Amino acid sequence: MPEIKSYVTTFIGDLRGAFLDLAIIVGVVAFFQFFILRSVPPEWPSMLIGLLVVMVGLALFMRGLQVGIFPLGESLAGHLSSSSSRVWLIIFAFVIGFATTIAEPALTAIATKAASISSGYIDALSLRLVVALSVGAAIVLGVFRLLWNHPIHYYIIGGYTLAIILAFFVPPEIVALAFDSGGITTSTVTVPLIAALGIGLASSLKNRNPLIDGFGLIAFASVLPMLFVQVYGIFAYSSAPSAASEIGSMVHPIVDGLSALLASSGVLNIGVAARGFLGTLGSVMPIASVIVFFYWVVIRKPIERFSRRAFGFGMVVVGLYAFVYGLEAGLFPIGESLARALAEQGNVWFVYLFSFTIGFATTMAEPALTMIARKAEEVSGGSINQFLLRVFVASGAGFGIFLGAYRIIHGDPVIWYLAIGYAAVVVLTLFAPRTIIPIAYDSGGVTTSTITVPIVAALGIGLASVIPGRDPLLDGFGMIALTVLFPILSVLAYGIFENENIRRHERRIARLESDTITRVRGHFSGGNGAVHEEGRTQRLKKEIITVTGFSGSGVTSTVAMVAERLRFRHFSSGGLFRKIALEHGVSVEELNQIAEKHGGIDHEVDGLVQELGETGSKLIIDSRLGYYWIHGSYKVYLTVDPRAAAERVLATSKKHARSGEEVASIEEAMRSIEHRFQSQKKRYHELYGIDITNTKPFNAVIDTTSKSQDEVVNEIVKGYREWFGQKS
Repeated sequence: MPEIKSYVTTFIGDLRGAFLDLAIIVGVVAFFQFFILRSVPPEWPSMLIGLLVVMVGLALFMRGLQVGIFPLGESLAGHLSSSSSRVWLIIFAFVIGFATTIAEPALTAIATKAASISSGYIDALSLRLVVALSVGAAIVLGVFRLLWNHPIHYYIIGGYTLAIILAFFVPPEIVALAFDSGGITTSTVTVPLIAALGIGLASSLKNRNPLIDGFGLIAFASVLPMLFVQVYGIFAYSSAPSAASEIGSMVHPIVDGLSALLASSGVLNIGVAARGFLGTLGSVMPIASVIVFFYWVVIRKPIERFSRRAFGFGMVVVGLYAFVYGLEAGLFPIGESLARALAEQGNVWFVYLFSFTIGFATTMAEPALTMIARKAEEVSGGSINQFLLRVFVASGAGFGIFLGAYRIIHGDPVIWYLAIGYAAVVVLTLFAPRTIIPIAYDSGGVTTSTITVPIVAALGIGLASVIPGRDPLLDGFGMIALTVLFPILSVLAYGIFENENIRRHERRIARLESDTITRVRGHFSGGNGAVHEEGRTQRLKKEIITVTGFSGSGVTSTVAMVAERLRFRHFSSGGLFRKIALEHGVSVEELNQIAEKHGGIDHEVDGLVQELGETGSKLIIDSRLGYYWIHGSYKVYLTVDPRAAAERVLATSKKHARSGEEVASIEEAMRSIEHRFQSQKKRYHELYGIDITNTKPFNAVIDTTSKSQDEVVNEIVKGYREWFGQKS
């Protein structure tokens, strides 16, 4: 009973989120319909029903991903990466990329449209096969990149550059279509499993960060189709117009024969709704079949909690069908008619405004983007806000569609917009933090999915059809490519802004450190200085983590890694002590002895910690008494075996050779650690009556002796997220 109640509560929350996302689309459509066109659409009852169906479908789909596809994808990636042979991992990557793309409804729609207006040069089935092969190859390349631990921007920027250069040598009719192909491959069906594969693989490999290395496969699946389709276009347009249909004729009889067989058996005569459901089932079945095959045949392991995973897949199928059915029944028709009516009205500013707002609204409601944003927030430990990320992506998509409409109206070649845009991507990549780069590249691919592609394609081709002098093939395509491009730019800009914000606060911390060092100078002349009062009781939650522990437990390096993972600022009182010791030409050990006699030194350092606790946020502090002064923080204590600690200190001493902290042997390191610990124990007991060996006040006590630093960081991030969620 409690489990059912939990499911119901979660589903109601999903419904609420879906309603808020879709309300934006309805608001945009209603504004333009009632206030600009000043008419009531006759389809408004079906639109309302469609909205309700979409809302339920979206909630079911998102929950099905969490229950079925994500756990299986991540688990399977872990099993395949840990096996002795990586061959099956590569095969799995290719098959899953090909199978999910060839069944993609958006690709089928765009390929059919391209074939119908290409005068026989392009065959729809051939184009779909080329794109599916390119996505399979892209996922393989992305997996190799992850295994080799190469920076993702080398590959993606290289791919963009090659695509732009190649565009000047291919037939002009194929350029926009090729760049659009990169946007329609990564959709609602494809994205979840590709993301699960990348994150699962990054989580199972040593020295990989799921945030930096786990994302990026979607970006590969966007870049390679651009190149493959351009090469296909060179061959297609170098032959007679009938050649494309001759190529497809080898495959079409098989497809037509199968359709006739199904029709004769009555399968295709069971109604539009049933056919639509079977079509949705057909787009998900390749994923299920590949996963089952690799579990049962390749790694020969049973699927854990099989009934739960199957139930998740069922929710995905039902949810996706309801979602698409509701869109087609209610929202798509009125959206397309609105776009055409605004274009025919002749007021280009209304067209521009509609382009931006409908792009923003549809992107905010995209299930693929919602899923990726949630996963980014989860993997980053909350440092990436999923809603804020979606807003930046949607703003970029809206601007891309606005620019696409502007280009069509003015008749400009799309390649110049793309060349300038991708040049800007290269420049921003140089300044963006590495934690945001893979997510930014992926953001372009997840904007063009189930909702966005049909509306954007209809808007582009519709504008090119009603504006004199425009060719639907040359000018109508390309809007999807711009919709993919500008979210990348907006998310990179978001990352740079956040990084600069962190640096600004770090500069403030540096100034506070400098002021503290200046005040400490007085204590070396014998003064005790003012004594700060003990920390105030802070009962409210704070986005602050305080870490302390034994010397050699890895506090300093762990704090730096957690700060990078969560995108927090960090402060080290140990580092400040070293700066003070360096300024006065003494070792840290000698400074500890001086601090025993002059309590004002500790009071100054602790006063800085108190000030940071009162005024700071999104901060991680390495301080012996940080937990004591900042009661509302998440408190972590790291322990370690004394000999293991001495080995680490010795290795650090040899590597960094800090002045005054050199040790020549493990025994000497053990004596130095013990001496420093006893000095701190004595000082803090005399100053504040604190026993620094007492671990009861801490939220987490972690023994780092036999754990890798990644494991320690993951444990802290996970514990902090759970603690902060409960406190919230």
